Amino acid sequence: MTNPNLTTGSIWRLHRGDQEIARLTVTGADMPWTYAEVETLPGFEEFRPLFTKQERAVDEEDWEQADTCYTQIRSALTMTFPDGGPVGEFMLHIHDNGTAGWRWHDEPFDAANQ
Repeated sequence: MTNPNLTTGSIWRLHRGDQEIARLTVTGADMPWTYAEVETLPGFEEFRPLFTKQERAVDEEDWEQADTCYTQIRSALTMTFPDGGPVGEFMLHIHDNGTAGWRWHDEPFDAANQ
């Protein structure tokens, strides 16, 4: 059975509070990763340097810095499924070339481990 959230063309949304700041249109999936084209909206530019810093940390295998960026992203942003429901947990990378990759889970990781 195909997961409708991973269907090519489905749109996930990135939010800061009530403001939608990006739309992620799925281009493919290679579990556990989902890939998308990114449409940035007003409010996204504030976070672009953080995603760039995260990408650089991953490229340089600076896992401590990558984890710090992840924590900052997760504390400031939320994501919704194409049906509008909240994504419990996600690890999102938005690249300078306008693409994204992320892993996700229905529940926050801490709750899933209890």
